[in-house]
Amino acid sequence: MPKIITIDGPAGSGKSTIAREVAKRLGFTYLDTGAMYRAFTLKAIRTNADLENSRQLIELIKKTKIDIIAQTDGSLKVFLDKEDVSLEIRKPIVTQKVSSIARIPGIRAQMVKLQRQFGKKNDIVVEGRDIGTVVFPKAYKKFYLDADFSERIKRRMGDFKALGQDITIKEVEDDLKKRDNADMTRKVGPLKQAKDAIYLDTTALNIEQTIEKVISHIK
Repeated sequence: MPKIITIDGPAGSGKSTIAREVAKRLGFTYLDTGAMYRAFTLKAIRTNADLENSRQLIELIKKTKIDIIAQTDGSLKVFLDKEDVSLEIRKPIVTQKVSSIARIPGIRAQMVKLQRQFGKKNDIVVEGRDIGTVVFPKAYKKFYLDADFSERIKRRMGDFKALGQDITIKEVEDDLKKRDNADMTRKVGPLKQAKDAIYLDTTALNIEQTIEKVISHIK
C-alpha cells in the first residue's frame, strides 16, 4: 500500500512549504488539498454562484474537473476544467471565500473522494485542516504544525508579497482570525490535532529546521 504522510495546522503555520519540500526529498507526491478547494471556489466566483446556496454549489462541483499535477521542479500546477489556475487561486478574493465553501458537507464529501483516490495510487505528503483526522485517519505518519499568531501574520504577508499582491497587515490579520474561527468551528472536518499526530511549534524554526524535524520523525 502507498505511504501517506499528513500535515495539518492553521493558515500560516508553514504546512504547504514543508509538505512540498518533504515530499520532494522523500520522492513522494505532494497533494495540496487547499488548492483543490481554492480551485472550486474560483469556479463558484466565476459562475456567479450563490455562495450561500449549498445545494447549488454541490450540483456545481459535480460538473467540475479539478486536477493537480506535480512538476519536475517540485512545484504544482492546478487545473480547473483543464485550465491552469495555479496563480489565480491565490488571489485575496478566493482566500476570503474558500473557508465558507469548505464548510459545506456535500462539498467536502466530493473533495475527500478525490483525495482518497489519489492516495490509493501514490506515496503522498498531503496537508490541510482535517487530513489526519478525517481524510486519511490511518496515515503512515501524521503531523500538526502550529506557530504564534503574530508569526503567522508575518508569513502570510510574505506569501502575498511574493505573489505581487498589495495587502495591508490589518487585512491579513482580519483574514487569519476569520479563517481560524471558520476552520475550528465548522461542523464537518474542523481543524484539530489528531490524537496520534506529532505536534511541532514552528514559531522559532526556519524552513530547513522544520523539514529536518519532520523527516527525522518519518525515518
